[in-house]
Amino acid sequence: MYDEEKAERVIKWIEKYCSHVKGSQGGKPFKLEEWQKDDIIRPLFGTIREDGLRQYRTCYVEIPRKNGKSTLCAALALYLLCADDEAGAEVISAAGDRNQARIVFDVAVGMVEQNRELKNRIKCRQHAIHYKTSFYKSISAEANTKHGFNCHGVIFDELHTQRDPELWRVLGTSMGSRQQPLMIAITTAGHDTSSICYEVHDYATQVKDGSVEDPTFLPVIYAADKSDDWTKEETWKKANPGYGSICMKDYFEQEVRKCQHNPREVNTFLRLHLNIWTSSEERWVSDEEYMRGKAPIPEHRLPSLPCYIGLDLSSTKDLTAVGMIWRDDENDCFYMKCQHFVNEAMAHSKKLSGGIDYQMFSRQGYVTITHGNVNDMDAVQHFILEQCAKYDVRMVAYDRWNAHTIVPQLVEQEIEVEPFGQGFRSMAYPTKALEVELCKGKIIHGGHPVLRWQMGCVHLQRDEADNIKVTKKKNSQSQKVDGIVACIMALGTYYNNLDADPMALDIVHL
Repeated sequence: MYDEEKAERVIKWIEKYCSHVKGSQGGKPFKLEEWQKDDIIRPLFGTIREDGLRQYRTCYVEIPRKNGKSTLCAALALYLLCADDEAGAEVISAAGDRNQARIVFDVAVGMVEQNRELKNRIKCRQHAIHYKTSFYKSISAEANTKHGFNCHGVIFDELHTQRDPELWRVLGTSMGSRQQPLMIAITTAGHDTSSICYEVHDYATQVKDGSVEDPTFLPVIYAADKSDDWTKEETWKKANPGYGSICMKDYFEQEVRKCQHNPREVNTFLRLHLNIWTSSEERWVSDEEYMRGKAPIPEHRLPSLPCYIGLDLSSTKDLTAVGMIWRDDENDCFYMKCQHFVNEAMAHSKKLSGGIDYQMFSRQGYVTITHGNVNDMDAVQHFILEQCAKYDVRMVAYDRWNAHTIVPQLVEQEIEVEPFGQGFRSMAYPTKALEVELCKGKIIHGGHPVLRWQMGCVHLQRDEADNIKVTKKKNSQSQKVDGIVACIMALGTYYNNLDADPMALDIVHL
């Protein structure tokens, strides 16, 4: 049954004590939107059992970004902490990593600091907020211990970033001794259908459509359908309950323009802004787009242009790649070359080569086959020294892994070298830059056949912040991306050594 008084009590408390913390509304009272009241708060707190306790124990809210979820979560956390009539309440903000877990907590701290009555009653510490015998803190999957809690309330932020189900399940089981505990997950859609988030999402959709009966579970899902036109305003409105008041039309128009210019961003837009679950298998650069740079490289121009080298070192029985990038400001383009090295045992073995004709690539001049059954790093070093003598090589970037096999020798020859990280932080920007410049036809490579093959092997891996890096599509001898990675490192080194901040370049705004 429904108890209007209980539901309205929560709404009145939030609007009396809570405020916006960031942006243009910072410091102003938090006036709940009608959808926040009708879809979440009223059913969640007003639906009760015959014994007067809340009916719902779990609430799953799937909502696109930019709809004010952090403010709502912080307000709900503070209400559960000090206004839900629960002695010794333990309230937890949880997320996949420490930074994400702190977001809602920090907003709650800001709300307390901005309200005189709350500030007089609540003590905010660095890692916890205390009210009488109750506390509120944030934890993540990276926490040393996730056990020992006796939770009254859990706010699980961005469940789609959770790598494994342990934290979700541990916190769920920590509520067993409470009379009316509440676990709230608020998240955008994800792309990993093997994740705990998709498991909960799937359960929520079944409860929502009535195929599963669970009176303790409240599903709230805002999303467009896959068949909807993602470029239309009616689709944006359909998926975003805060459209027009929290998230604005001009923002969506800007994002759609980006996607139309760069189709690889469409999946991100669908997932983050329309709440459509997408596949993690994303096409990167198509063959047609890659071949926009098939014009011959003007060899006569290269000696006068700055050159940057990326060195992707292999294990002893795999490919090593030396990627080279030249910037031609006069013609507003880059030139790209790549030389691969493979040992003869791999090149001549059908099994080890995965069916790739390295001998043909060798005859064409794109692959160097070295003697023996391990890669010859002396041959790689000799090639790099040749390029340094021939061109204006400003820097050689290398992956720290296995660098001892060649880097000390380059340093002895007074070659400028620098390490280049292989994580998302280092690889994301140059990966996006290479993609955009290839699609614009601004990287001239002469139709390099080895890189052309490897473009088809690329799988984009994403982290929680939607940074990207290149990996292989599958574990197979016929799938290689070494040359692509080396060229990304070379391009990244060019940007890293510019006098200007590369993040200020127009390319990141496309």
